[in-house]
Amino acid sequence: MNQPEAVLLIETPFAGCVVLTLNRPRAANALSIELRRRLTAEIDRLAGQRDVRVLILTGAGSAFCAGLDLKELGAAGEGTKVLGAGPEVDPVAALRRFGGPIIGAINGATITGGFELALACDVLLASTRARFADTHARVGVMPGWGLSQILPRLLGPYRAKELSLSGNFLSAAKAESWGLVNRVVEPEQLLPEALQLARDMLSTQPDMLVAYKRLIDDGYAMTFQDSLVEEKKRSRAWSASVKGSDIEKLRGEVRERGRTQAHRDES
Repeated sequence: MNQPEAVLLIETPFAGCVVLTLNRPRAANALSIELRRRLTAEIDRLAGQRDVRVLILTGAGSAFCAGLDLKELGAAGEGTKVLGAGPEVDPVAALRRFGGPIIGAINGATITGGFELALACDVLLASTRARFADTHARVGVMPGWGLSQILPRLLGPYRAKELSLSGNFLSAAKAESWGLVNRVVEPEQLLPEALQLARDMLSTQPDMLVAYKRLIDDGYAMTFQDSLVEEKKRSRAWSASVKGSDIEKLRGEVRERGRTQAHRDES
């Protein structure tokens, strides 16, 4: 008897990096309870491994993620049965618990809950085939994973309201021009670009990768004045453990990397 295909694919392309692929392509990678539970558990498992420092999240097939599985939701009778309030089926909270950077490789349609999943990543690279839509108002489900609060802070309230109150799709090109995604690439270049960015991140100082991400995230949640005070406090605490000889050595490595990257960009 054939075994059912795994709803989540897990790959380690090189040390320090794990690629998680939502694998329900025939359902546009809709977030069934099984997929949510599996994804949440795997992210938390990886968060406990010090040698896993960067995650890449993407989707199989032509979609990134169509959001909650509406077919499953309809069959449940009561929304709470499929929405699930428990932490074991909350992949967005799990993504936020992961200490290192998370790269979203957005390969196709990214809708509602899938949109929220993407917004929980730290960097978004999009294929030219990517499209974004918030259809909460159309399907009658109130967002619960942060979209209503994150989107206005990223795009401004006017653009966020246009998207969320219409349910219209946003193209990859417009998402880039609005500052929602870092950049847009051809479909065949999406994963290579994500992997290269992961390599670049892994080439930084290991402890800094986590500490700097936390500083940015914590500061973003504060007022500007409070965030400057917090940065100063953490900078002083960090500096107490840094040696001048280490800084000089790393300066040389940075200069050499700058020359290498310039050559790479020109080629």
